Amino acid sequence: MKLSHKTALITGASRGIGRAIALALAQQELKTLILVARDRAKLAELATEIQSLSSIEVIVLPLDLTQIKAVNMTVIKAWRQHGPIQLLINCAGVAHQSSFLQTNPAQMEAEVSLNLMGTYTITRLIAKRMVHQQEGTIVNVSSLMGKIAAPTMATYSATKFALVGFTQALRAELAPENVQVVSLLPSLTDTDMVRGLKLFRLVKPMTAQKVALALVAGLKRGKEEIYVGWQSYLALLCQRFAPWLLELILSIAAPMPRKRSKFVWLFR
Repeated sequence: MKLSHKTALITGASRGIGRAIALALAQQELKTLILVARDRAKLAELATEIQSLSSIEVIVLPLDLTQIKAVNMTVIKAWRQHGPIQLLINCAGVAHQSSFLQTNPAQMEAEVSLNLMGTYTITRLIAKRMVHQQEGTIVNVSSLMGKIAAPTMATYSATKFALVGFTQALRAELAPENVQVVSLLPSLTDTDMVRGLKLFRLVKPMTAQKVALALVAGLKRGKEEIYVGWQSYLALLCQRFAPWLLELILSIAAPMPRKRSKFVWLFR
């Protein structure tokens, strides 16, 4: 995909990976960046930073993706005023960590509402218009946890697995309309969201900047699935050729009492 002179919309742009992607795309000679998130102040701060580095037009859209009516109205208006949009990057997401048996139903609902339904809502609106113009690229930011489920992250893993399936289905459906659909699957990334979680043993977080640069490179090469870092490739190889070993590693690495893992008992 050629990025120059395109209009891109990024959800979850106020922090973490979304913010890093916005800064990376600002160096690619885009025409317009539309930044979407709930935090108006952080979006304004990011817009000022981008405009100090580039002549790109930056539009700030404070928006809660779980509010369907507001999303419909805002996206339609943004398309009319700043479109057409050639690149949609769905990065908004939330993660809560706990053992499944101690899951807070409100937190579970929040993860499903934003990670899955929020992505579905805005993607449907923009994909329809991309099909009409016969051009576009949609990037769904999933996670390595969308391929390899992690203990203590059951709901988050479920939403990210769902995003992978959603992406694969859309890829097949929209390809005849010249709309590409891409998965970005980073492993553990050092963001403010992750800093509130108990980290997995043996896993070294990568930077959000590294994830953003991998996305830009992957888009330019036309990749359908973009993984970041050697840990991701190693985990996927292990899952394919030695799934029992991966399960053992996850049981050891997971931030939960060792006595709960059947493998610890086996290897005492």
